[in-house]
Amino acid sequence: MTDKNELAQIGVVGLAVMGSNLARNFARNGNTVAVYNRSPEKTHALIEAHGEEGNFVPSETIEDFVASLERPRKAIIMVKAGKATDAVIDQLAEAMDDGDIIIDGGNALFTDTIRREKDVAARGKHFVGAGISGGEEGALNGPAIMPGGPKESWETLGPILESIAANVDGTPCVTHIGADGAGHFVKMVHNGIEYADMQVIGEAYQLLRYGAGMEPAEIAEVFREWNSGDLDSYLIEITAEVLAQKDPETGAPLVDVIVDAAGQKGTGRWTAINGLELGVPITGIAESVFARALSSSTAQRSAAQEGQLPAGTIKALDVDKAEFIEDVRRALYAAKLIAYSQGFDEIKAGSDEFGWDVDPRDLATIWRGGCIIRAKFLDRIRAAYDNNADLPALILDPYFKGELEDLIDPWRRVVVAATQLGLPAPVFASSLSYYDSLRAERLPAALIQGQRDFFGAHTFKRTDKPGTFHIEWSGDRSLTQTD
Repeated sequence: MTDKNELAQIGVVGLAVMGSNLARNFARNGNTVAVYNRSPEKTHALIEAHGEEGNFVPSETIEDFVASLERPRKAIIMVKAGKATDAVIDQLAEAMDDGDIIIDGGNALFTDTIRREKDVAARGKHFVGAGISGGEEGALNGPAIMPGGPKESWETLGPILESIAANVDGTPCVTHIGADGAGHFVKMVHNGIEYADMQVIGEAYQLLRYGAGMEPAEIAEVFREWNSGDLDSYLIEITAEVLAQKDPETGAPLVDVIVDAAGQKGTGRWTAINGLELGVPITGIAESVFARALSSSTAQRSAAQEGQLPAGTIKALDVDKAEFIEDVRRALYAAKLIAYSQGFDEIKAGSDEFGWDVDPRDLATIWRGGCIIRAKFLDRIRAAYDNNADLPALILDPYFKGELEDLIDPWRRVVVAATQLGLPAPVFASSLSYYDSLRAERLPAALIQGQRDFFGAHTFKRTDKPGTFHIEWSGDRSLTQTD
């Protein structure tokens, strides 16, 4: 139903699937929604197909769209990231009044959000970068929402965003994350965790398929069983569905028909780049990004296969099948914990760098529903930060440390098995190396620092006394204290 005379509580610009579903979600939950798309045909299609779901106010110009919003006006942009977003922001800022709120609900790079917030604030309006997770289904039925921007904007937006967010145990999966780019930063890292989670699930499948000789339908049942325990999560749930699916045309397992080249839209790559910039070792996340890139390097992979790169001695699996499946389950749980731990490390570093004061307990709370990385153990993560908000690393929480005592040996066996089978397992292996690096009493970095001092006089510190030192490598090799 539409009513051009009724002012809307919220507006949506951009009516592709995500924007359309979000507008429908607002309307279904009792909000009058203004809708606008650069191509009026999409606006008409939305009203024709779903106009009876609630109150919509369609417009064919930005000016009419803005005029249809109650004050302070609130408009959420759901268009392609980049120049298109900037263009819509400029149009809205020009047509709106002081104090109105522009929300970018796309996957924007957080540094762009910081820039846009400053620009829009200088024009007297508020700008909110809001990460929205859950895909098309979440947008329609309840996503997890991560809004940043001015605190006073949240006071206005909070109730309307809570009306459409996923809800777990009576708690809406939305909260104010922090100033300017905080919301989009947290959504970026959420997606980085998602990359690592998906990759290590793929590695587990590969090991069961080609290590244990299982067919996709049988592996699907294994994942369904896993989803009833510690691994209970959205991604494990849908993995079972994908593996059970037959190709409608050939009857073959669908996973065997899909080209093994994984796409990406950039958020995982942004997470890895930012981890490097902040100096945070998010090894599992970075390896998952590289794994997607390698999978898509089809010409190079074909050349390597045609050139018959030597494989060395490949050993067949020599363990009980049921025991191997259980080892893979435990290793998967361990690697998933590392992915979340590394993600929270990056969020803390980003929060410290940009002064956002992001509370990890909030993220563990709102990620329990609606979002792609929702998982049973997020309750445990929230409890970990409740017990100690200053945890040096999530896996140092007593509960997770206890879990890892039971996971570490199966994890090691799985990495060894993957190597012996000649199966790539970059996230399993890199996450284990990260774990062992954290617990190592000494690392080879001492030798590296010695090398740096040799060729570049970069100096080093000593274990036995304070100060900074240099060896006169090209002279008498005497020790010099430089401070």
